[in-house]
Amino acid sequence: MTGTGTSAGTLIIGNCQAGVQLACSLRELGDTDPIVLVGEEPHAPYQRPPLSKAFLKGEVTADSLTFRTHEFYRERNIELVTRERIVSVTRDGDGSGGTAVAESGRRFEFARLALTTGAVPRQIPFDGSELEGVSYLRTATDAAQLQQGLAAARNVVVVGGGFIGLEVAAGARAAGLTVTVLEAAPRLVGRAVSEQTSEFYLQAHRRRGIRVVLNAQVARFLGEHDRVTGVELGDGTVVPADVVLIGVGVIPRTELAEQLGLALDNGIVVDGTALCSDGLTVAAGDCANLPNPSITPGGVARLRLESVQNAVEQAKIAAATLLSLPAAYSTVPWFWSDQADLKLQIAGLSGGHDQIVLRGEPDSETFSVLYYRAGQLIAADCINKPLDFIAARGALHHGQNVPADLAGDVTIPLKKLVSAVPALAGK
Repeated sequence: MTGTGTSAGTLIIGNCQAGVQLACSLRELGDTDPIVLVGEEPHAPYQRPPLSKAFLKGEVTADSLTFRTHEFYRERNIELVTRERIVSVTRDGDGSGGTAVAESGRRFEFARLALTTGAVPRQIPFDGSELEGVSYLRTATDAAQLQQGLAAARNVVVVGGGFIGLEVAAGARAAGLTVTVLEAAPRLVGRAVSEQTSEFYLQAHRRRGIRVVLNAQVARFLGEHDRVTGVELGDGTVVPADVVLIGVGVIPRTELAEQLGLALDNGIVVDGTALCSDGLTVAAGDCANLPNPSITPGGVARLRLESVQNAVEQAKIAAATLLSLPAAYSTVPWFWSDQADLKLQIAGLSGGHDQIVLRGEPDSETFSVLYYRAGQLIAADCINKPLDFIAARGALHHGQNVPADLAGDVTIPLKKLVSAVPALAGK
């Protein structure tokens, strides 16, 4: 990498959490070259997680979610560009720089390039998807439209039982609406949590009055006068709906990376320093496929993480890489989901576990699920148990362990079990 840059400076494509952090980290590391942060949304960069929770409930406004003021960017000589969608990127023959062109025709010269292009909702072409009242949730504009629809709705249908869908469903039910969740898989959030955690959320949401249908096959959306009125299932059942939210995952945005000839595999392939396959470009955030950063051995070799924590930490690494400073991503991943009064905090990655220890009673709605591989703690799901989460995350970060035969004893604080066990040899 060339750390000195030129007068063209750094171009960061993607006004998101990773993009903002990357720009700020460059300045914090002493970079004085120009920085341009460009994105297609009309808003200044903002927090996305509250869109499915506090924003829909009217507890926060779009303005309050912005990361930084315009003065902040000006003071740090970061040029913030909105409403510009980059449609092509080319590098100079010697790789020393290049040019990005926006849909408007505006050109951006760069010496260094960072892709923080994020992801877009996975769309399923159901018959009737074009009806008014059928929506996806990714941007502030999406959230504002959904908020307006919910305000006038009685019946809400959520297609997809992942975190976003369940967060919206929980908020809508708390507001007194009739809510149905349709999940095609045999359990909720099946890719992210254990069967125990899935079953807990199924029963917890049903206790709160949400109808959850598993193994649901959506056939089409029904409507009158161009507005959705219901969802027809494969068996002919019709679920009434004034609002339908489709939340079936996201797809990384890799169009520009493909133009540059970068390696792709469920995202833009990067190494532990956020460097792409060309040895020049960096990528960070939801669009990047990185080596598994988990300290514990085993599990998948590569993965794409969709979390604020990953966006922030990976962007810091990317900034250092652009400046030829030594850095590598080795942070324990963590996530959270607020669903009404249920707060889920996840530490680590549970893929490849061979043992589960239940800590507490799910019916109490305050418990943790600890995951082990070959006797080593690798992850934890903590529901309304913040102290367990802090202890588990700390143990994973330091390569420590919690004895599986003691972990289920809720009379002993998890922190004490962690501190009593030294780091394993070789960690």
